[in-house]
Amino acid sequence: MDLKLFFDPTEVDVDQSPASFQSSIYINKHKMPDHEGMDIALIGMCEFRGGDVNSNNKSADEVRKQMYKLKKGYGDYGIIDLGNFRNGPKLEDTYLRLKEVCSYLMEKNILPILFGGSHDLDLGQYYAYEGSDKLVSVLNIDNEIDLEEDQNPAKEHIGKVFKHNPNYLFGYYHLAYQSYLTNQKSIELLEKLSFEAVRLGVVKENIKDIEPIVRDADMMSFDLSALQAFYAPGAQNSKVYGLTGEEACQLSWYAGQNEKMSSVGLYNYDANKDSEDRKTAFVMATMIWYFIEGYYHRKGDKNFKSNDYLMYEVHLGGEPETIRFYKSKLSERWWMEVPNPDADGLFNRNSMVACNYSDYDMALKGELPDRWMNFYNRS
Repeated sequence: MDLKLFFDPTEVDVDQSPASFQSSIYINKHKMPDHEGMDIALIGMCEFRGGDVNSNNKSADEVRKQMYKLKKGYGDYGIIDLGNFRNGPKLEDTYLRLKEVCSYLMEKNILPILFGGSHDLDLGQYYAYEGSDKLVSVLNIDNEIDLEEDQNPAKEHIGKVFKHNPNYLFGYYHLAYQSYLTNQKSIELLEKLSFEAVRLGVVKENIKDIEPIVRDADMMSFDLSALQAFYAPGAQNSKVYGLTGEEACQLSWYAGQNEKMSSVGLYNYDANKDSEDRKTAFVMATMIWYFIEGYYHRKGDKNFKSNDYLMYEVHLGGEPETIRFYKSKLSERWWMEVPNPDADGLFNRNSMVACNYSDYDMALKGELPDRWMNFYNRS
């Protein structure tokens, strides 16, 4: 694929010092760099026709101005900034172009990080998995659950994910929704489908307990409106209450460490609403930095039959009779094994479900963990 057909170069050049983030990556300035062998591709999004935003098309470059000034983190970077994605003639064309590019990158084992644009662009991100011959779990972080039938695409994009044909959606996880902004029927629908939705207050109460949910997802879609307006004045529809900048970076770190995570989108940044010191752009830049930091700290948690794992079998005495738990000696993270009725079907979904020690402790008391039951009901 000739990627330069899909991108405009960026002119951002703020820090050429050897230790800077800018100096540690390959950037599409005057010529598109070679992307072969890269780990991560940064993609600036300038498409806002799906939201209520008449935004400056250079919003993504405002994020770059903050990100490029950060210091290089851990590991040997294999990162390319492809520039700003060219919009299609129609909004739907942008979705399809994004699908094509993200699918190509993931086939090359290059993880795309999309930043900027309206939240409905995660449709193109999701469509990119259509040809992957596997079921996909989506992590969405937003202060609202966008299932409404609305003329505004940014308010109905999750509903379109649910209804998409062909259907390859296995799991949907929603974090940090605010009850007073959410239609109760949306919550009831998610429960009926055995999907998980976690209120803002629960996320903030102990964010470490949220890590297994993040670890179970294949793609992450993060609406900056989930942050408090204090931290993200440039987020479209941000409220007084929400996640802090630190909590957003923590979730980004968890996502980066997730071996399954293969695409990320950070959406709904409007530079025209941002503060003079570009506070929102800085928060967004540090979120990307922490995701990359987590990515280069991945532990290779894949082979559960190796000596790197401890296996615990808990006898429940009912149905199921036993549950097997696995603990990584390297990362100290936990998984539980769930029978998969479709193991020989079209989609051979891994039956290892991310969990916490608390799920193991619950099983020891003879109780079936909720995450085990939700996963089994979706299989």
